[in-house]
Amino acid sequence: MTPMNRVVDQVTRRIVERSRPTREAYLARLRDAASTRPARTELPCSNLAHGFAACSGPDRLAVRGATKPGVAIVSAYNDMLSAHQPYADYPGLIKDAVREAGGVAQFAGGVPAMCDGITQGRTGMELSLFSREVIAMATGVALSHEMFDGALLLGVCDKIVPGLLIGALSFGHLPALLVPAGPMPSGLPNGEKSRIRQLFAAGEATRDDLLAAESASYHSPGTCTFYGTANSNQLVVEVMGLHLPGASFVPPGTPLRTALTEHAARRVVEIGPSTDDYTPLGEVLDERAIVNGVVALLATGGSTNHTLHLVAIAAAAGIELTWDDFAELSAEVPLLARVYPNGSADINHFAAAGGVPTLVGSLLDAGLLHPDVRTAAGPGLDRYREQPFLEDGALVWRPAPRRSLDPDVLRDVDEPFAPEGGLRVLDGNLGRSVIKVSAVAADYRSVTAPARVFTDQHEFTAAFRAGELDRDVVVVIRGQGPRANGMPELHGLTPSLGVLMDKGYQVALVTDGRMSGASGKIPAAIQLTPESAADGPLARIADGDVVRLDADRGTLEVLVPDAELAARTPDLGAAGPQFGTGRELFGVFRDAVGRADQGASVFTAPRTSTADVTA
Repeated sequence: MTPMNRVVDQVTRRIVERSRPTREAYLARLRDAASTRPARTELPCSNLAHGFAACSGPDRLAVRGATKPGVAIVSAYNDMLSAHQPYADYPGLIKDAVREAGGVAQFAGGVPAMCDGITQGRTGMELSLFSREVIAMATGVALSHEMFDGALLLGVCDKIVPGLLIGALSFGHLPALLVPAGPMPSGLPNGEKSRIRQLFAAGEATRDDLLAAESASYHSPGTCTFYGTANSNQLVVEVMGLHLPGASFVPPGTPLRTALTEHAARRVVEIGPSTDDYTPLGEVLDERAIVNGVVALLATGGSTNHTLHLVAIAAAAGIELTWDDFAELSAEVPLLARVYPNGSADINHFAAAGGVPTLVGSLLDAGLLHPDVRTAAGPGLDRYREQPFLEDGALVWRPAPRRSLDPDVLRDVDEPFAPEGGLRVLDGNLGRSVIKVSAVAADYRSVTAPARVFTDQHEFTAAFRAGELDRDVVVVIRGQGPRANGMPELHGLTPSLGVLMDKGYQVALVTDGRMSGASGKIPAAIQLTPESAADGPLARIADGDVVRLDADRGTLEVLVPDAELAARTPDLGAAGPQFGTGRELFGVFRDAVGRADQGASVFTAPRTSTADVTA
């Protein structure tokens, strides 16, 4: 067996040690809730009768008989989101497969699924991060009826998968699998899409030109094919053992996709509480699985949104994951994938090159992943080296290619694209932030320039169009943190910032907001904490202050004496409630949310320090 990488082992040990009290308390609750009998056998007759009143045929008999295991279907289906539209047909497939496996499945509940692509740059985006908490609570409601012995979680995008997991971890005694839907076919090449976006930002392309390009990129059912948060979700949860092996990037509407969905339904019955293979979700997601997820994210240059989501998911399982863990692992984990925005290829090209199974094999062989984990597919991560096929109509797994079939997209550990994972933590007198440098050229990773301060992304756009930013500049967008306005993504800034960079200027972005999983070539210090609305130092920056962002040194500073900065009157953003596009409904979340480095969650108690516990 390959020895574990020293740094990965040390980081994991520290996480285990610092998490010991909360993890032990979580596992104790999990074990108290577990039972070897179907959960609904504990219900009074009237309660149980409500549970099967709408059932018919064999399902009615099965639920009433209280002998067969019950499986909950929790789905983020809607037919507006291309990634979730394929879920329309899943409940029927799942019910049939669970019935054949000796169980009974019921559609337990739906959860909301909003699209950051549709709300990008709009006020609706201010609901996006908090939709994760709503999804977690809706998942809890769906599972709260005590009718179920396992769960199948149907979701793909951005906040949806983290929300489903956070909610399901409150029922961590249940086995659970995430069931993906797969990516849409490749459309307009990503480089061409980016080029037309920049032409439009510069006023050199029309709206019709831009719409034609965008609709050629996002064109059919399935997940968008760039490597943003949605596809990062899929890759990370597969490596954490919550998908079937090789399931993440099989296209929708194919016989293989259908076979995998049916097998997932059978599998959740096979690992139920009354079986010898009982595999509760809360024990699958342990400290080693969380570290495996972080390593996979870093090795592929995945979405910075997961510096929030993985922290929040870990906390739901009683595990304290910190940004320092991300930074230390990133310095050790090589970059093995180039998928847009970190390259020109899309997720279908990545899958064709060997995809997740080849990546897992490479990382296991280098000792960068923990092999001795529990997974929904069985014990040990080695089974995730295999990829699924249909053989005479039957689903089988075969070993994936040991090495990449396309080294321009996916590489082995011995020939990486870069020696580090590309995610770094920046510290300095402005606070703490994260930056993804895997798509940023080395010459642009250090920027020192005067600040131009905005409190709204639309103010920035107006200044850009007026030519006011044609110079070396650090664009500061404050008032974008979770307490201020829900921490919207600011991906819409990227084309304009790219235009300035292409003119030869030194350009960087500093914000307490988020960038998208599709953030690219612009050095961007994001998720800055403490945020300006919490009286963070960002609230005291003024136009013209010189800001130095140095990703190589890991620093972010405003070159103003500390006493002068502290004496300034802070700009804490607009006071009062926010209205329109549902924002007034989310004031309670803005009031209760924690810091970005603690997952920007309303579920975790605030902590005053993220200092490590020494091993």
